[in-house]
Amino acid sequence: MRISVAADSLDGVAERVVDELRRRGHEVVTHGALNAGERADWAWACEAAARDVAEGRADQGVVCCWTGTGASIAANKVPGIRAALCVDAYTADGARRWNDANVLALSLRLTSEIVLGEILEAWLAGEASTDGTDRANIEHIARL
Repeated sequence: MRISVAADSLDGVAERVVDELRRRGHEVVTHGALNAGERADWAWACEAAARDVAEGRADQGVVCCWTGTGASIAANKVPGIRAALCVDAYTADGARRWNDANVLALSLRLTSEIVLGEILEAWLAGEASTDGTDRANIEHIARL
């Protein structure tokens, strides 16, 4: 899978996200502080990763900032993106299942390496629900 990753700084698990995704066999595209030629600010970096997903250059995205909040807000401004700020594996699994989330937002401050591994495991293993109610909610969000 091709995954676009953005971070506004190299603090916390920013580089570990890229390493872990590559270790799991994924192709990674980097933005922001992870790519020396780009603007590192969270709004620009996270928009770039989200656009990769929305425009088909990536299958999934991971966006990171100090709290993860700004990263998720920036990504969710891009049409077609459903970014979810996840702090644990349960939230990541639910975001994939019930929300068909296509961008994972992470806090560089709060995400430990151990929790990162658990979140990525749940996120990457997750699949969107086929339940009619869940699909109706996702379709409704797409029309907003």
